[in-house]
Amino acid sequence: MMASFGNQSTNADWLDSLPLSGLGKVNEFAIKFANVNGTGSASANNLVLKAIFRMGVPVSGKNLFPSNIQGLPTWFEIRVSESGFTARSSSPDIVVAMNPQTYRDDIVSIKPGGALLYDSSWPLSSDFERSDVLNVGVPLSRLCSEKFPDPRQRVLLRNVSYVGAVSGLIDLDYQILSELLNETFHSNPKLQKSNQIALEIGYQYVKESYVTPLPIRLEVRDLNAGKILIDGNTAISLGCVYAGATVAAWYPITPATSVSENFESLCERLRTVELSNPDGTVSNVKNFAVLQAEDEMAALGMVIGASWAGARAFTSTSGPGISLMNELLGLGYYAEIPAVIFDIQRTGPSTGMPTRVQQSDILLSAYASHGDTKHILLFPGNPNECFQFAVKAFDLADHFQTPVIVLSDLDIGMNDWVADEFTWDANYEWDRGRILGQEELSKIAKFQRYSDQDEEYVTSRTLPGKDSKGAFFTRGSGHDQFGNYTESPEDYIKVMERLLNKHKASVNWIPEPIVRIRDKAAIGVITIGSCEPAVLEALDHFEKDGIEMDYLRIRGFPFHQSVKSFIEDHEQTLVVEQNRDAQLRSLLILELGIDPNLLMSVLSYGGFPLTSDDVLTRAKRILKGWDRCPR
Repeated sequence: MMASFGNQSTNADWLDSLPLSGLGKVNEFAIKFANVNGTGSASANNLVLKAIFRMGVPVSGKNLFPSNIQGLPTWFEIRVSESGFTARSSSPDIVVAMNPQTYRDDIVSIKPGGALLYDSSWPLSSDFERSDVLNVGVPLSRLCSEKFPDPRQRVLLRNVSYVGAVSGLIDLDYQILSELLNETFHSNPKLQKSNQIALEIGYQYVKESYVTPLPIRLEVRDLNAGKILIDGNTAISLGCVYAGATVAAWYPITPATSVSENFESLCERLRTVELSNPDGTVSNVKNFAVLQAEDEMAALGMVIGASWAGARAFTSTSGPGISLMNELLGLGYYAEIPAVIFDIQRTGPSTGMPTRVQQSDILLSAYASHGDTKHILLFPGNPNECFQFAVKAFDLADHFQTPVIVLSDLDIGMNDWVADEFTWDANYEWDRGRILGQEELSKIAKFQRYSDQDEEYVTSRTLPGKDSKGAFFTRGSGHDQFGNYTESPEDYIKVMERLLNKHKASVNWIPEPIVRIRDKAAIGVITIGSCEPAVLEALDHFEKDGIEMDYLRIRGFPFHQSVKSFIEDHEQTLVVEQNRDAQLRSLLILELGIDPNLLMSVLSYGGFPLTSDDVLTRAKRILKGWDRCPR
């Protein structure tokens, strides 16, 4: 039978009989909230995440939501770990079950010794019984019906009531939750009051009915000093402002939309200036432009045009947008025009699953466009790098006069991560690359766009309207080193070889890999982006089993020589990535000339954020067949 109780004595008896796996989990556990999409649960679940963060405990949240507006199951998973393991957990310790459609699967997922919190306004079927799970019933719907007359309000406030119940069960600081509600509804005293009532009724019911807290609980720490809670898309938007971007052109697409929306909101505050008019009045002038295009191809066209004119411009998109942008990415590459593209990756192909995560645009982005192209790619692994790499992308695009694609993903982009506070250096100067102004042009007889390459194979460019001597015709058609139209094989090859060499030279400006070396490890692990937390946790498990592995996270393309050296220094290297076709492994083989037998793929691409169990299970299966694996 599933342990169930309605008074404190039976609660205490059950706690005494808990298996060891459920005891003493202080600041090391996972909670899964199982809800119905469109019922307002996300705001309530985020209250829990933010309150834990304010308690000084490291935490992460994963919002697993469907792409429809209302009705389908949605989950919000919180990982609490003062040890620093913040990857998604495959098995929660506590499930808050608010969706009868998914009761069975949600209850099955609970770790032995865990707890189930459910709405006991209706009886729970005996089909869901588990003897090793604590069954905590709270009549949330009945309690809200008694307090709130409006039916819609009851649905929304039931969410806040279960937050109150969770607070009582795990010692989540009630005062912090109350403060968060006051902050959220500071402009609406009526809503502020009703939410406070809802929070209190859930909390008081648990406190009066059960022995609390559970063994799975929180304690205050001071581990988040100098930290912020932020999602990657917001971090990118801040990076764009810091980098001096003034133009964004975009088309709405999940999960990238908030990049441009946040950028516009920030610019309204930071790029709006007051100008005095001749009549003495003052006008607010926007020193930026945000354009919603008719499609992704048009958006990139606007970005290329703005960049050609001298602005720092970007677009945000996802995989389907990159597909549509291929032709203009080729134009930017061949005509050598800066552009920055943020690809927040989701599952494909076609429409795929818009609200699920993958890393399946790697090859598409590296060689985007027909013909021979190679693009500079950046791979942030967390919101801090989203901010830093946004800035880096604009500098790289200007310096090498080429499109730069930043490949984030839905997990980083839309979920809140604990991050170090961003550094805002007032002395930072943009790298605009080789731009000839009036003074430089006056010293040369004739400007020839592609003729004066430097040691990095970059040529000078000019900006329109500065000096007539700097005028040139920008071509996406065949051209020679002087910018003239040509169909000469020799002239065409000269330009294409220079572009290839320019791409190779950019490696010295690409962020170096993150590397962790153990003594005499025979196995290496390479990964990318948001895989890092799960991979590092899996490596910790391997080390406890006596198997040490070296680690490298790639942060940019073209690849550093150190990546090739890392692979050649190990007997086998596992490549962990979130796509079906081992795209990162393929790119490593193609670009570094690596023996394919040295690289083994660990793939997870179902759409949910990677867990350490995903890595462990697949890695063990692969290594089991390798006769040199340490035992």
